[in-house]
Amino acid sequence: MALRVFSWVAFPLVLAASTAWGLARVEEGIAPSVAILPPLLLSFLFVAVAERLLPLHASWLHGRGDVPVDAGLALTSGAITNGLTPLLLVLGVGAGGWLSRWIDAPLWPVDASLLLQLGLALVVAELPKYWLHRIEHEWEWLWRIHATHHSAGRLYWLNAARFHPIDLGLDHIVGVGTLALLGCGEAVIGLFALVSAVHGVFQHANLPLRCGPLNWVFSMAELHRWHHSPDPAVANHNYGQNLIIWDVVFGTRYLPRDSAPDESVGIGDMPGFPSGFLANLAAPFRWARVVRESRTPPVSA
Repeated sequence: MALRVFSWVAFPLVLAASTAWGLARVEEGIAPSVAILPPLLLSFLFVAVAERLLPLHASWLHGRGDVPVDAGLALTSGAITNGLTPLLLVLGVGAGGWLSRWIDAPLWPVDASLLLQLGLALVVAELPKYWLHRIEHEWEWLWRIHATHHSAGRLYWLNAARFHPIDLGLDHIVGVGTLALLGCGEAVIGLFALVSAVHGVFQHANLPLRCGPLNWVFSMAELHRWHHSPDPAVANHNYGQNLIIWDVVFGTRYLPRDSAPDESVGIGDMPGFPSGFLANLAAPFRWARVVRESRTPPVSA
C-alpha cells in the first residue's frame, strides 16, 4: 500500500512543494537564482535516496561506468545554463522591446500573477523545444549531438543532465530565448528553470512512478521511458521536455495501455557508443568513426 501511494504522490507532491517554495521566496524579493536552489537540491536528494529504497529496476541501481560522464555533463550543463541565461535576457529585452513597439502591443502579460506566468511559460517554451527535440531525432547531423543523451544504458536521476553541451545550449536558446524575446521576466524564467529541473530528475528516475490523468499534461517517466527505447520506431515519440501537450497536438504521444517499456534502454544499433566524458564531447565531430566502432560487436573474452 505504501509503495502504491508513493508511486502516485511522489512526483506531484515534490513538484508542487518545490514550486511553492521558489514562488514564495521570489515574491519576498529573493533573487531567483538563490530562491530556487534549496528546493532544487532537496528534490535531487529525495530522488537519489528514493531510488535506493524503491527502485523500479534493481539492475539500474548498478553503475555501468556512467556516473563520471553523467556528473561531468551535469557540471557542464550548469555552467552553460548559468552563462547563457543572462545573455539571453539582455538580448531578449532589446529585441523584445523593439518588437513590442513595432506591433504596438505588449508581448507578455507582465502584470499577471507569477504562477499564471509560469504556466504560460511552460506551454510557450515547450513548443520550440518540442520541435528542436523532434528534429534532432529526424536529422542525422543533429542526432549526432543528441545521441549522447540516448546512449545511457540505464535510467536514473543523474542522467537527466546527460546532454552534449551543444545540445543543451540549443535547447536553452530556443526555450529561454523565446521567453526572453517575449518579455518574460527573470523571476518567471528562474521558476521555469526550477520546474524543468525537478521534472527532469523525476522524468529519468529509477522509480515506479504513476501519473494517471497527469500523463496527458506532463511528459513524465511513464511516457519518457518509451522515448529511451532501443527501437527507434518507439523512441521517436514523447518529445516533450516538461509537458506532453505538443506531442498530443502533433500526434507523437505514445503510451500503450497493454504493455510496459522494456528494461533495456539505449541506442539499439550502437551498443558501443563512447562511454567517457571527453569521448562524448568529441563524438559529434568524429561521427563516422563513432558509428563504425559503436556498431562493432564486442569481442568475447
